[in-house]
Amino acid sequence: MSKARDIGLLALRLGVGGMTAAHGAQKLFGWFGGGGLKGTGGFFESMGFEPGDRSALASGLCEAGGGTLLALGLATGPAGAALTGNMIVASSVHAPKIFNTDGGLELPATFALVGTALALTGPGRYSLDAATGGLLSRPWMTAIALVSAVGSAAFLISQRAKVLAARPAPPAPPESDENPIDV
Repeated sequence: MSKARDIGLLALRLGVGGMTAAHGAQKLFGWFGGGGLKGTGGFFESMGFEPGDRSALASGLCEAGGGTLLALGLATGPAGAALTGNMIVASSVHAPKIFNTDGGLELPATFALVGTALALTGPGRYSLDAATGGLLSRPWMTAIALVSAVGSAAFLISQRAKVLAARPAPPAPPESDENPIDV
């Protein structure tokens, strides 16, 4: 592996790991303008993730814990998988819109792809995994973590769809006697 590639992996891990760790800290602790567990739990519940507080805790731990581990390059396979699964679920909330400026899935889908790529490629030589001989990031661990993350994401997305389908439809806006064309 080249030195430039290892530096590139380090930069990618630090950037994406740091950002997702901060995002998780918003959910868990209310840092950086976040809602903390209570606020995030209420928001998650409104989106169909029930119970909201447990969903917020799980999402916050995946982001804060997985992001921190990615940044350190420790347990990179499982940490990347945790980010992947969490961001697949987040992407489903933003679909079918694509671009972030429209509230689309651009950012969480990108984080899911980066999590997968890092899980599969490894962290590079400038990492705690390299220092420990990959003790916490064996290929079998990564495979199990990725399969579990994708399976869990599919389950959570389907459960959310059931919750949303069971909710009553919002009331229709009141009809007006005015014809909007006649001005």
